[in-house]
Formats: sequence, C-alpha cells, structure tokens
Amino acid sequence: MTQYHNPVLLRSSLEGLNIKPDGVYVDVTFGGGGHSRAILEKLNKNGRLFAFDQDPDAAVNIISDSRFEFIAANFSYLSQYLKFYKTKSVDGILADFGVSSHQFNTSGRGFSIRKDGRLDMRMNQSQTLDAYKIVNEYEEEALSNIFFNYGELQNAKSLARSIAVARSEKELVSTQDLITVLIPLVSQRIKNKVLAQIFQAIRIEVNAELDALQSFLVQAEAFLNSGGRLVCISYHSLEDRLVKRFFQSGNFEGEVKKDFYGNPQVRLERVGKLIVPDQEEIKNNGRARSAKLRIAEKK
Repeated sequence: MTQYHNPVLLRSSLEGLNIKPDGVYVDVTFGGGGHSRAILEKLNKNGRLFAFDQDPDAAVNIISDSRFEFIAANFSYLSQYLKFYKTKSVDGILADFGVSSHQFNTSGRGFSIRKDGRLDMRMNQSQTLDAYKIVNEYEEEALSNIFFNYGELQNAKSLARSIAVARSEKELVSTQDLITVLIPLVSQRIKNKVLAQIFQAIRIEVNAELDALQSFLVQAEAFLNSGGRLVCISYHSLEDRLVKRFFQSGNFEGEVKKDFYGNPQVRLERVGKLIVPDQEEIKNNGRARSAKLRIAEKK
C-alpha cells in the first residue's frame, strides 16, 4: 500500500457515520484507504462500501473485499456512479477533503511549497488544465481574482502583477520558479503561510474544487436515507464555510428558504458540535492540524 497518510479524525468520523452493520456507505475520498478499511471492519457480510478517488495513484490501495467497490472518479460524479451500480440510497457518506500527504510528498505533483517540482497540482492527472497553464497563460486580472477569492490574499493584485512581469521574460515551469518570483512580496515572518495560501488558490482553480464540493453536497443530501449521516472533514475556511452553510440552510448562501406554509426547506440536521483534532493527534499527524469535522443527519 502506498503511504498516503494516517486517516484524520478516524474515531470521530466512524462515530459520526453511526454505522449500521448491514448498511450501504460511501467514502468519496479514498486516498490510502484508511477510513474505508475502518468502515469495512464495522460492516457485516450484507454491508457495502463504495469508494471514490480521481487520483490514479490511489488505485494501488484498492481493498480486495466483495463488499467493496472502487470508483476512479471525482466525487462530483457521485449520483452518476451510484445509479450505475443500481444504488438508490445510502446510509452514510464520508468526505475527507484536501490534499493527501502522498500528493504533497510527491515532488513531481507540484502541490508542495517545500519540494521543487513541475507546476502541476492536478488531482486527476488526465485533465489538461494544470498549474503551469494557469501561471503562464491566465490573464493578470484572472490571476488576481484567484488569489483573492481562493487564497483570501489582500495583495492579490501585486502577486498577479509580479507573475505577469516575470513570465513575459521567461516562462515559469517549476514550483521554485514561482516561489522565487513571489518571495519579495511575502513577509518573511509568515512566508510559509502565505506561500501555502497562494498554492492553495492555484490548486483550487486547477481542480475546480469548490464547484465540485458544492455539487457533491447537493447530491449527497439527495442520496442519503432518512436518518443517514453525512460526515465532512475540511481543511480551510472556504471548504468549511460551504459545508457549514449547507448543513444549516440547505444552500450555499446561508439563508434558510421556506415553503408556501413557512416551513424551513432544510433536509439535513446538524449532529453535535464542530469537531477538531486534539493535540495528541496533531502531534502524530501534522495533516490533522487544520482539520474541521462536521456531521449532519438526513431528516
């Protein structure tokens, strides 16, 4: 098995799913399979687990089990594949968003600010749009919008301007090429934090992550049985805000809509409070540091 990462908030995830031994579950972010293996341990011979992952590297971790079905696709295709497998509803869905340790640690994937590699950042390596195209071909204004909207960076315009000037002289091919251009605009005191925000912004654009997340949440709600659970682990405020709003209001604007009779049109009910990892887990698994887990149940 490829070393991806230790599954984040594993015990809380399993408790949140409230697993029925003969239930049908979906792990939409398979990765190294840690969460999936733990779910399978709680299922009897009649239980079933589907797992999604668009990254071809994840396929080496496929579990050999008659109750398990691996789907090599992005979780935004949840509805399409569940219908293909003649599954009309499920009892629980787990999503652990973000980048795996394996992806960060593989320098050629271009996700990390600490490892030099080609500007790539594709979760699905068969797609054509990558970080290289964004950095070298996007208009300056589009780059600025990405940094502001997806990185929440106040100096988005100056970052975009510096990239535009630098690439007019020589194309930016590697992550180090990009970092070299940006370093003069970044405070040394918070260098790593800001660079991580810049890389996050580009990565979100490459993979259309927020669009995929919204599409997934709508489909997940539709496929859950009454009493079924949706468990989401987010790693930055943009993801967590969308999950929180959807759980609270059933939409992404955060305003509860009512029917003709004044009844709230919300089909999910939050379960418990926001869960974050304890210091022990953060110490043992650095990836857990920014994790936030939310649970909702279908009414």
